[in-house]
Amino acid sequence: MKTIYNQKSKKISYIYLLSIPVIGFILAFSIGYSSYKIYVPLWIINSILMVYSAWVLGFSKIRSKNKEAALTAKGAFLLIIPFILMSMFAGLGPPPETAKIWVETMTEQQVRYFILVIAGIFVAFGLATLREKLREEGETYYSKLGWTAISIAIPLFVINMLYWGFYLSELLSLQVSTGLENSPEWFVPIRKLFGLISVVEVSLTYLATALFAISFNIIGKIGSTSCKVYVLISSIALLITILSAFFEEQFLIAGFIVSIPAVPFIMPYLIALNLLKKI
Repeated sequence: MKTIYNQKSKKISYIYLLSIPVIGFILAFSIGYSSYKIYVPLWIINSILMVYSAWVLGFSKIRSKNKEAALTAKGAFLLIIPFILMSMFAGLGPPPETAKIWVETMTEQQVRYFILVIAGIFVAFGLATLREKLREEGETYYSKLGWTAISIAIPLFVINMLYWGFYLSELLSLQVSTGLENSPEWFVPIRKLFGLISVVEVSLTYLATALFAISFNIIGKIGSTSCKVYVLISSIALLITILSAFFEEQFLIAGFIVSIPAVPFIMPYLIALNLLKKI
């Protein structure tokens, strides 16, 4: 009876954690911005539920005397933390489209991008931890390539998020205060530069995800079908990201979707849930 209860609890926890990215994006883009008095309490409740669900799913094995299980639990939970933090965006909505609204909500926009910076760092920590597990299991080639890709991607991601959250906020604040209708001409090359930085860091993140999925498949921690799905989706997103840099008009919507800062972290998050479930 207890075993059946535990299995049901794990299943419910898995479904809940699996639904978070989907529900978060739907709420963010359908409802949009709401008062912090509403979304902050809901975010805190959701964060508690996510931590509890992760614990039930397999994070509790962090206390295990089995080193392999404990290391997997640590690495997987580090990859879940970004979505615990980013679930706040369901109440923040997408970034404002006008300079005036951006400046009016500048503190919240800075919080948004600071959270993304922290999220990126936790992704790096999580993959670094899981790489140690892979090395102990004897898989070094794909995990090394994956870690090399993510170790280049995350610093670029952090720089990109600091640009959006702080440099752009100050620029828009100056623009609004001086009554400028459009951004200065000298800003155009900077915007294009950071657009290319985004292409590089997003592409490398998808590449790293595919490589880590292959690595876990080799040691038997991810099934062949799951691995193929992870690699296929990551490869398609990688291709769209690169093509959007050269054919912006043709891949405008698809390129925008796969490059939303939180989206490239979804695949590592799903891999983490898969690993926790199978500990």
